[in-house]
Amino acid sequence: MSKARLEAFSDGVFAVAITLLVIEIAVPGEGGDLPHQVGQLWPSFAGYLVSFATIGIIWVNHHTMVTRFERLDRAVLFLNLNLLLWVVLIPWSTALIAEHLRDTGSDEHFAAAVYAANLFLMGISFSFIWRHATSTGILPADARATRQLIVRNGLGNLAYLVAIGLAWISAPASLILCGLVAVYYIHPGPMRL
Repeated sequence: MSKARLEAFSDGVFAVAITLLVIEIAVPGEGGDLPHQVGQLWPSFAGYLVSFATIGIIWVNHHTMVTRFERLDRAVLFLNLNLLLWVVLIPWSTALIAEHLRDTGSDEHFAAAVYAANLFLMGISFSFIWRHATSTGILPADARATRQLIVRNGLGNLAYLVAIGLAWISAPASLILCGLVAVYYIHPGPMRL
């Protein structure tokens, strides 16, 4: 399989996932105070912004990584499918946290934990691709850059784990931490072009 085919398939999946995010935001019906009704949708917009940024940054970093690949192997293809599995779940976990962010009790905390866990699994999947690609020479990197990448991805994944735990204390704080992890990943790290 060519890199172009892998990228085209992945780009399509990223495009669908990022588009599905907005479909989950309800449009207020007729009657009532429209500005108030739109204001009540703040959890949906907060989840949308964090998830849009996260998927967008994953897409950019995925592109950066794949363009550096010297070749592909079957393991990369399956590891990439694993990454896309978790990316496609992001719209659902976003809708879940948006629906329950204002709940009292355990639903709000559970929804936030599911959302952070989804992002953690996506982050781990991305790390698996990087690790495989650097260890097999598919992605050429010197030992120092590889160590930096492992540490960098480890810190991001650790932050997602913290967000899972934080979800049981404060769902909004967990969502904010997930957004900060997205900002952390804006810089591509040692593998930048």
